[in-house]
Amino acid sequence: MTNNQNQPNKYDAVLGGNAPPPIHGAVLGGIEGVKKRLASSDIHVQISALNDALNYGDLGLDTLINTLKHESVRIRQYTYKLLQDKEETQVKQALKDYKFWTGFEKYYEFPTNHATTFANREVIEFEPKIGITETANTAYAIRVADWDFASKPILSTEKLEILQQNPLAHQIEALVIGFWYTKGLSLIDAFLNASENLTNLKALCIGDIHDREYYLTENINISYLLLAYPNLEVIKISFSNFISYTYNKNRLGLEINSIRHENLKALIIECEIIDFELIYEIYNLELPTLEYFELWSITNENGSTLSRLGIKELMQVFYKIFPKLKYLGIRNCKNNLEDLNHVPFGIVESSIIENLVELDLSMGSINDEGAEALLNCPSIKNLDTLDVSDNYLSDEMVERLKQLDIEVIADRQEPDYLDYELISF
Repeated sequence: MTNNQNQPNKYDAVLGGNAPPPIHGAVLGGIEGVKKRLASSDIHVQISALNDALNYGDLGLDTLINTLKHESVRIRQYTYKLLQDKEETQVKQALKDYKFWTGFEKYYEFPTNHATTFANREVIEFEPKIGITETANTAYAIRVADWDFASKPILSTEKLEILQQNPLAHQIEALVIGFWYTKGLSLIDAFLNASENLTNLKALCIGDIHDREYYLTENINISYLLLAYPNLEVIKISFSNFISYTYNKNRLGLEINSIRHENLKALIIECEIIDFELIYEIYNLELPTLEYFELWSITNENGSTLSRLGIKELMQVFYKIFPKLKYLGIRNCKNNLEDLNHVPFGIVESSIIENLVELDLSMGSINDEGAEALLNCPSIKNLDTLDVSDNYLSDEMVERLKQLDIEVIADRQEPDYLDYELISF
């Protein structure tokens, strides 16, 4: 009977009972059986099928990789955990695609030095005498390396002009812009002019400066950049503050107009102070493929923050205009005493958390009350990762959070913010 093809194999599922098999049971053999069980409406049957898929080599891995797109958050989450320790090339690539931001350089304070990596690429200074040598794994930096920019022999605009005239310019995938030293074209105009040559640009960072250099002194309109570069997947704007003001009837600072962009996957706005007007201008963006959104600060120049209701409304809008969002980072929000937990309360009272893979509330002012709101939110269990590091949580609360069946990052907690404020006085 060892060659009887009707007998179930070790990993085959049997429907209808197995006494005596196979007369009263139907064998769902091999990987096809796994796929049929994955189509079940029973979550326990689906999870069992995921475990069994590991027994079918590359076919099983391919099935698991496809399941990362499953409509069920719980199934996606379980599949991700099964694949995390696998060394196969196709698995590593699939996990990179699933959470493409894993290799992003992450700061837990406002950056004071130039970036060494950007968008999973090594940052190297563009040297006109050397030119372009590598494009796929490199982000070229156009920046003045020192605050004493007046002594530099070449302007930023000249560097960009030399770069875009290089025969390999159309292959460049990523650029990092530091302090924009120019006597002519503004940064935005220079990049609009360069778009015809930088046709493959996928990642752009503006504002890569260290603590001795100058901050934003002109108008940066994100929408114009998105319009000029339809292949952009990652854009990062980083400056100390985004306070819009008018000089000689011209608006300076950051600006966002209405636009739809089909390919942008990551938007990072990094600052310490921000105008509420700019936050609401984000509503103008229609980004159907955006998966990663990171916003530093919801505090304006007067020290005020968005209200709990304001944050809830903001999250509801993001839920609609960013339908594919997986990572949400509301970071560096050191609110005043009256607004300590507005961020976690506003988020859990909205729908946005339902589809997230990762929620990052690091560098905030959340205390145990805000963390309790997170714990009481059913959708928190659907996350892969929750980052609440650099807040004001007690050791007991950190332990409670780590009881969740997800990755919890809760390093570098300070004493309760209320106690800290009282002590400081």
